[in-house]
Amino acid sequence: MTPDLSAGEPDYVHRALEVSIHIGLVILLVAACLLILRPFLPLVVWGIIIAISVYPGYGKLRRALGGRGGLAAVVCTVAMLAVLIVPAILLTGTVVEGVQTLAAHLKEGTLTIPPPPPNVETWVLIGPPLKTVWSNAATNLSAVLEKLKPQLKTVIPVLLATSAEVGLTVLQFVLSILVAGVLLARAKGGAATAQSLAKRLFGARGSEFEELAGSTIRSVTTGILGVALIQTLLAVVGFVVVGLPAAGLWALIFLFAAVLQVGAVVLIPAVIYVLATASTVKAVMFLIWCAVVGLLDNVLKPLLLGRGVDVPIAVIFLGAIGGFLAMGIIGLFVGAIILSVGYKLFLAWLEDSTTAT
Repeated sequence: MTPDLSAGEPDYVHRALEVSIHIGLVILLVAACLLILRPFLPLVVWGIIIAISVYPGYGKLRRALGGRGGLAAVVCTVAMLAVLIVPAILLTGTVVEGVQTLAAHLKEGTLTIPPPPPNVETWVLIGPPLKTVWSNAATNLSAVLEKLKPQLKTVIPVLLATSAEVGLTVLQFVLSILVAGVLLARAKGGAATAQSLAKRLFGARGSEFEELAGSTIRSVTTGILGVALIQTLLAVVGFVVVGLPAAGLWALIFLFAAVLQVGAVVLIPAVIYVLATASTVKAVMFLIWCAVVGLLDNVLKPLLLGRGVDVPIAVIFLGAIGGFLAMGIIGLFVGAIILSVGYKLFLAWLEDSTTAT
């Protein structure tokens, strides 16, 4: 005889309905909280990333100050603000000065372009068309500008919008650094919260994954952003020595390109300009310097990326670059963390399945 389940069916349906209602209310509550906190989430996430990245240095500074964590957090915050704001001010000054000079020359009609050197035409692929455009600009700049007027009308609004976006990004980072300073001052409480959350999500392996997330953030900071900053500093030295116009703007463009792992591409126009305008010795030395800067990441990245992380460099690199393409600069960290944790979970699943058999 089969048991009669019809008597318990109403109770079963009632419990299922109650559970569904509770789950739905929890989902609505979480969605409402995220909606309310949405304007602040980038600041908080960046603050957490910055705090985790500088925590080893903060720990050393705190010990040097006799265990005064609040003072160490203030010193770290001021130092990070100086590192961000001082280059931003110098870059803004350089760009504004260059725009004012260009506008003055255009207004007075004194803007001139030197003629191309004789050997431009011999350059592979780009030589003949570059000589034609350059010669036209040198002999009749106003006519060239008139031809490019529709394109300039399209580009100028884009440049203005990009400038405004860069300003907002700098402001966002300033606020994120302040958030990071607060998190550093309360590092013990934050660490306890992170450990509790990791254990809640991953159980017995929570501490392992919590440490993996922190070490991955520090690895990406040093292996991608750190290497990009080193390359940018060396590139700026070369730009300044050869007298490249708008060196600050070139440095900003190169920094973004270096983060995207295509910094060498940005150096090509600079090399072409120096080859065309500077002496042979200076041009060749600048070419060698740019080659060293462009290839430097091939030496530094294997040394820094993945350091202290029990995950292959390829996993971190693919996660960082894929995350950047999907979510922007914050995806460098989020993508690397997600792929690293997924990789470790996959290995754990393989180990469990092997043990079970």
